Parts: sequence; structure tokens; C-alpha cells
Amino acid sequence: MARSACGLWLLGAIVLRRLSTAHAFYLPGAAPHDYRENEKVDLFVNALTPMISGDDHAKLKSLINYDYYNPGFHFCQPEGGPKKEPESLGSILFGDRIFNSPYDINMLQDNNTCKVLCTETIPPEDAKFINDRIREDYAINWLVDGLPAAETKEDKKTGDVFFDMGFNLGYDEGEFKEMPALHNHYNIELRYHTPTSSSDVHRIVGVLVWPMSRGGTQEVPSDGHVDCSESATAIVLSETQNTTVTYTYRVMWIESETPWATRWDNYLHIDDPRIHWFSLINSIIVVVLLCLMVSMILLRTVSRDISRYNAMDLSEDVQEDWGWKLVHGEIFRTPNNPMVLSVLVGNGAQLCAMVGVTLIFALLGFLSPSNRGSLATVMIVCWTFFGGISGYISSRVYASLGGANKRRNSFFTATIMPTFVFAVVFLLNLFLIAAGSSGAVPFGTILLVIILWFGISAPLSAVGSYFGSKHGGITHPVRVNQIPRQIPPQPKYLRPWPAAILAGILPFGAAFIELFFVLSSLFASRAYYAFGFLALTAAVVALTTATVTILFTYFILCAEDYRWHWRAFLTGGGSAFWLLAYGIMYFAFRLSLDSVTSVVLYMGYLLLLVLFDFLITGTIGFLAAYWAVRRLYSAIRVD
Repeated sequence: MARSACGLWLLGAIVLRRLSTAHAFYLPGAAPHDYRENEKVDLFVNALTPMISGDDHAKLKSLINYDYYNPGFHFCQPEGGPKKEPESLGSILFGDRIFNSPYDINMLQDNNTCKVLCTETIPPEDAKFINDRIREDYAINWLVDGLPAAETKEDKKTGDVFFDMGFNLGYDEGEFKEMPALHNHYNIELRYHTPTSSSDVHRIVGVLVWPMSRGGTQEVPSDGHVDCSESATAIVLSETQNTTVTYTYRVMWIESETPWATRWDNYLHIDDPRIHWFSLINSIIVVVLLCLMVSMILLRTVSRDISRYNAMDLSEDVQEDWGWKLVHGEIFRTPNNPMVLSVLVGNGAQLCAMVGVTLIFALLGFLSPSNRGSLATVMIVCWTFFGGISGYISSRVYASLGGANKRRNSFFTATIMPTFVFAVVFLLNLFLIAAGSSGAVPFGTILLVIILWFGISAPLSAVGSYFGSKHGGITHPVRVNQIPRQIPPQPKYLRPWPAAILAGILPFGAAFIELFFVLSSLFASRAYYAFGFLALTAAVVALTTATVTILFTYFILCAEDYRWHWRAFLTGGGSAFWLLAYGIMYFAFRLSLDSVTSVVLYMGYLLLLVLFDFLITGTIGFLAAYWAVRRLYSAIRVD
């Protein structure tokens, strides 16, 4: 069975290899907008986010997003004031705050014409605020026809040119290291594609912005015409007196051969795919070796033991033998705190289902990057409607472990983990509010999440608990002795925490390269859409976790220790300890956070990631070990 599983994973790798080379297709709500000449093209503005500069040794300097129309930035506002655009739940939770803008853009009109946006007077205190944001490498984020404004960059390893989302607020290198220069002019390059030569409609397929600092006089002539050519001097905001800044822009229309269906290909750049493939091939090799090792143990060692035990005459003194057979009367004894263990397994099963379904949607192309926040929205919806899974699994595990208080189990399964996560997120939200960040989740969104929790997820969890209790516990192949057996001294490497840390090395090693790109996407505003790599990595981690846990459980039973329930969960969740260590290393080498709020945010989000990883992998390990133990003891003859 283990060998056939190895073959299936290798087949899956080949299939995903073919999928990763195919062009993505986008299904939901992403119909092309056909523009006619002189039709208005809306430019929307989003929150300013910190970014990592192009230097290989650059570090992220902040984790706080700021509203584009934050009074401290003094950006030009549209007539009648900014108006908020509707956003999805996931988009809001991930910090998007989209508004309209005063930019006047019409299809194929005013090509290369310099326009004045507005003139602002920036006081010293706001100048310091802007200069600090420039030093922290903040980026301006615009949206045109669903496409983010970007800068072109070249991958130094592959030579590929790609679009990097966002563009710098200012410039703080060279002579501007002490006092940074503010970008107050934007050359906006809009690339469009005409479906057919005879067509009179056009589609936008690329948005590039070339920011520039235009110094000199900031006065606008009476005729409204200004010179937008590159200025010999840059504008530097004074932190001791008022500074007048005139914002200008120029729109350049460039015809492109890129069709609308593949316009995102320039944005979704994968950093050196060879790194991803090297990581996956290395992980698959590890999984194959583990499968072979488990096969050897199950097919040779265990089969030989079973044959010997079953061939023994019942009158022989089997107690002279040693190993896992001696603890058959204790193997299904109720562990300590069965309530806690069952609740953890139930919530872990819910998270496993959520991650699995989300990855399937992503692989099928349903999570289009043009639908901002779609990934987070699907995850939240899946978590909400999979509440029944947590209740069902938790109640059945609890009954199998000998628990009797079914109502308390149902209540704790539906409330403990969501309450803890909500408390952490609420605390982090208070820090964001105190810092004036646009990433703070609005009260209405928090209320909506609570309604999803109490109105849908919790009742579904109760329904799942009802059906789980109705089905009852899993039948065990052997009886439990009335008097517990004495446990001999255990080797140090089989003690709970050393075993968990040792077992976590292999699952973590299978994912740590992909983990770097995931963390960069979460904290450094980098786009990540390599879902083929991510799905295969997740499958490899799941299989590795299951096989490692079965191995360590077998070793524990051979040492005549029957307390395998909690050991299996801890062993399966051992990769979470390595994830925590990796997160701390990422903090030390890739981040340079000066504010307390940014540090608290990073540590809070890292804590949640570690918790989710511990629950998911711990559940996989526990269920795999439970299956293996039942199969093992159902194959022997017991007096």
C-alpha cells in the first residue's frame, strides 16, 4: 500500500508539472471591459504598503498599511471627496482600501500630454511623516481596469522582465539618503490591445508607472501648461518649514500584442522556477524513501511478528516476548485529557478540509488575481461551512477515547479555537488602530465574521457533533486491561518533546523553500500564484507527516509505551516548532522593523501560522497513527 501511494504521488507530480506549464484561465467575474475611443478610464487608488527594494540584501522595514487619502500624505483628492469602492470580505481583511481618484484619463486621448493634478502645501510635521515612509520603502498602489500599476523589473537570475506591483513613494539613495526626494510626477503607461484590426474597441492589458521627482518652481502658469520633462533638481520636503508641491502626470498609450486573457502573465512572475522544482524533487525523494521504509517495517518486521505471534501455541508463555505485542491490553486505554485532544483533532480536520478545497479551487483557476481578496474569501467561506466536519470528527474521536460528556465536547469544539484566534486578531487590530493604519479591520467586517461564526459555523459544528455522537466511537480490535501495565524507562529520543522536534525535521524540510515565498507574499506584499507548486508541496508534507508519525508510533510501541495518542499528535505537529524557528530567523534576516506595532503584528501573525500548522499536521499524524494502530492490532490473535 505504501509503495502504491509513492507511485500515486509521483504520478501527481507529473500531472502538476504539465499543469504548471499551461496558461492560467480565469473564470469568475473577470469579463473583459471593452473601451471605445474617448471613453473614461477609471483609476482607483489603494492603500500604501511597505515593500522590499530590489537589493538582494534589502529588508522589510514596516508591516503597517496607510490609507491613500491619509491626511499626512496630502495627495490630491477628487471633487466631492474620495468615495470608497465596494470590496470583498477577503480584500478588506487583507488590508485593501480602494477609492476613486482625480486622474482624468480617457481612452486613447491626451497621449503624452502633461497635466496638473493639484498643488498642495505640506507642513513640517507631515513632511517628516512622508519622509519616514519613503525611508521605509513604501509603495503607492493604483488599479486600472482591475490591473495593479507596476514598475518593470528584471530577474537577475533568469533575465526575465516582469511587472512588480506598486511603485515607490519617493527616493532615498545616493545624495538623498539623509533627506529623501518625493515623487510628484507620474508617467503612466497604459498598454492596450485591439482584439481585431477592424474593431473599434480596445482592452487594457498593462499598467506601468514611472514616478519622478520634479523640483524647481512649483507654481502653475496661468494657462495651466507645465513642463513635465525630467527635472535637473528633485523636490525635497523640508521638516522645518512649509513646502509647496505640485503633482503632475502624463498618460502614454502603447499598443500591445498581449491578448486580454494572458495580461496577468507579466505580473505573476515566479522567482527562479528551478528553485521550486529542486525543492519539490528533493521532497518527493524524501517521501519515496519514507514510503519504502514504512513498507519495509509493515511488510517485513510487522508481518513477521504477526506470523510468529499467531503461530504460537496458546499455552506458551508469550510474556517472554517483547515489543508492541505486550501492550495490546493497554493500547486503547483512555489517554489523559481526551476532551482537549478530540477538540484539537476536530479543529485540525476543519482546517485540513479548508486548505484542501481552497487549493483545489486555486488549481482549477477559480481564484483569479483580478478578484482581489478571492483567496481569503474562499478560505473564510470554506472554514465557515466546514464547521460540521470539526464537530463530527471531534465527537467520534472523543467517543473512541472513552469520553462521556458529549455536550461539553460539542461546545468546546465550536468555540475554543475560534475564540482564541478572534482574540489574537482583535488585539492586533487594536495595535493597527493605534498606529493609524488602514489595515485595521472595520467594525462592520468584524461583526460579519462573528455572524459567520455564531450563525453558521457553530450550528454546523453542533449538527456534526450530533451525527458523530449518533455513530459513536470506533470499535477497537482488542480489549483494555483493568490494571494498567507498568511502562519501562524510555530512550531520550522517544520522549515526547525530543521526538516531536526530531519528527518535524522531515515535513518542514519538504516545505521550507516554498515557505520563504509564502512569507514574502504575506508580509512583503509580493504576489504569489504558484499554486501548483504549493499544492504539491502540501501533499508531500501531509504524506511525510503521516509516515513519520507512523514510524515513531511503532518505535514507541516497541519500547512498550502505550501512551501513543498525545505522542502521535505532538509528533505530527512537530513541524510547527521548526516553522516557529524559521519565522524567527526570517524576522532576524529579512525584516528590520523599527516600530513596536510592526513587531507585535509579525509575532502575532506568526503565532497564528504556527498554531494552524500545529493543528493541521498534528491531526494528520494522529489520524494516520490511529489507522495504523488499529490495522496492526486487528491482525494478531489475542487470548
